Amino acid sequence: MVRGLILIKTTARAVSLRFPNVVKEARKIPGVTDAFSVFGRFDVAVFIEAEDYDKLREIASKVNAIPGVKSTETLSEA
Repeated sequence: MVRGLILIKTTARAVSLRFPNVVKEARKIPGVTDAFSVFGRFDVAVFIEAEDYDKLREIASKVNAIPGVKSTETLSEA
């Protein structure tokens, strides 16, 4: 099992209109264990678990495709 953290920056429009939807949509993705808004350089943190690094990459791609996501940074355990 591989665990990771995806840090998300949202579009300005997402912050005002769709920000809650980014969290809501992320929580629907299989492999996402938690998602919530945060303060600081990023807007949303998403915790994920996957069988292997390939699955982790698939989950990260799905999160990155959520409308309102501007950019992501994925951190995985070594």
